[in-house]
Amino acid sequence: MNAPNPAVSSRPPSHPPVRSGRVGVLLVNLGTPEATDYWSMRRYLSEFLSDRRVIETPRWLWWLILNLFILPRRPAAKGRDYDSIWNRERNEGPLKTFTRGQAEKLAAALGDRRIEIDWAMRYGQPPIAERLAALQAKGCDRILLVPLYPQYCAATSATVADRAFAALHAMRWQPTLRVAAPWYDDPAYIDALARSTRAALARLDFEPELLLASFHGIPQAYFDQGDPYYCHCAKTTRLLGDALGLGEDKLRMTFQSRFGRAEWLKPYTAETVKALAAAGVKQVAVLTPGFAADCLETLEEIGVENAGYFKAGGGERFAALPCLNDSEDGMRVIETVVRRELMGWA
Repeated sequence: MNAPNPAVSSRPPSHPPVRSGRVGVLLVNLGTPEATDYWSMRRYLSEFLSDRRVIETPRWLWWLILNLFILPRRPAAKGRDYDSIWNRERNEGPLKTFTRGQAEKLAAALGDRRIEIDWAMRYGQPPIAERLAALQAKGCDRILLVPLYPQYCAATSATVADRAFAALHAMRWQPTLRVAAPWYDDPAYIDALARSTRAALARLDFEPELLLASFHGIPQAYFDQGDPYYCHCAKTTRLLGDALGLGEDKLRMTFQSRFGRAEWLKPYTAETVKALAAAGVKQVAVLTPGFAADCLETLEEIGVENAGYFKAGGGERFAALPCLNDSEDGMRVIETVVRRELMGWA
């Protein structure tokens, strides 16, 4: 009989203990610059506007437009806009403040130590890959990714998934990943919107003649190529109108944030606001159901820019209603979505 060879061992090489068996939830929103100065804004806009999901113009042509015309000029103007809404106490954009709050309140609502809640931004800090790695390091071998967009759009929801799966591509041991479905017609979401809208209207010192439901726009070509975003927005608006008891003459869907010269989804919010003022409408309120949290597009673009258009055209009273944010109504929606998507895991 041969004696055992002490140089050969069936034991695996030693390595640090691997944690596993926990479930992670990663909330992801669009992003915000780290500061309002020119170079911080330029870095943020460069990352955002270089995303092929956001801008589908041929790469060579878009590179020229972006680097020769947009990035030299736009950061200064956008920096001033961000500065007007900046959370100076935390020195950050409000979107980051609200997203952190949503993650913290979700963790408290779930109250389960086996579930780890985190948050990230698609553009800027904290990045998706970093937070996925942090969740895995805490033992999360199953992770629920929640793009914080009620209505699906390739330029928002899909690019979050793209970046998450790109991060997994670099991992030796990949966690199992789920992506939450959009909730544009979820009864909890529609109820929260209706409750929030009623409460916001009750706080006004005037009665709007009509409401606008303003969603972030996308190029018409994206919809023509099969993006369901317009249909999701239309269904949200219809269901919200039913919940509020408002017909199309009192609740109108519009689209904001048009960028460039191409045709985008219509009607445009800015043109609608101007037309209403010109037609003699004196009192208007705007809500933004497609945004899970207030940000530049709601606080500055609607609350300042579009309010200015309305009043310059002869309108008198204009209100930008707050998003759901991390309010009780808003958290009820996020918790409903997360609990549903975690079924079978936790």
